[in-house]
Amino acid sequence: MSAACRAPQRLNRTRSRSRRRAALATAGVAVAALVLSACGSGGTSGGSGNTNFITGKDGIATVKKGERAAAPDLSGTTIDGQKLDVASYKGKVVVINVWGSWCPPCRAEASNFVQVAKDTAGKGVQFVGINTRDTSTEPARAFEKQYGVTYPSLYDPTGRLMLRFKKGTLNPQAIPSTLVLDRDGKIAARTLQPLTEEKLREMLDPVVAEK
Repeated sequence: MSAACRAPQRLNRTRSRSRRRAALATAGVAVAALVLSACGSGGTSGGSGNTNFITGKDGIATVKKGERAAAPDLSGTTIDGQKLDVASYKGKVVVINVWGSWCPPCRAEASNFVQVAKDTAGKGVQFVGINTRDTSTEPARAFEKQYGVTYPSLYDPTGRLMLRFKKGTLNPQAIPSTLVLDRDGKIAARTLQPLTEEKLREMLDPVVAEK
């Protein structure tokens, strides 16, 4: 084969290697972003672009009723091996807390969630956890036993449930993150920081009070 014939093949191989390197680089950036978001101390997102939410100075972002986006499919297996679909709680206000047993801020806020969940159970409020980045359910179950968590948590070790939220909505972007869904299953509020009992009630109470 002549050098002229071999040149296009070399060029194609070079382009193929470049494409592979670009794909790997893109994947690396995505993984790095996910790692950096882990156990964050909180943050805010503005209402730029087509978003309808406003983030207050307290780090709690809210959306007016009528402008809210529906939560995505949040279904799967709990850390206790039970099947759970958050959509089955439609008609209730749902608090979703993304947590990991390895996350110090998650441990710091756990007792606050347990207390508020107990206090609001009679008001049509359901708490649901999304446990992520735990390599098995054993440490997650130990976490729940230690802090007395009685509400269910979906087991999501790879973060696939978090990725179902559309960009531009109140999506969870850190661990811990907390969302409040209204009675229609739409995202009413979000925070990307650990919550005190007071802040959790501040986030939840206005949605519970809606008619």
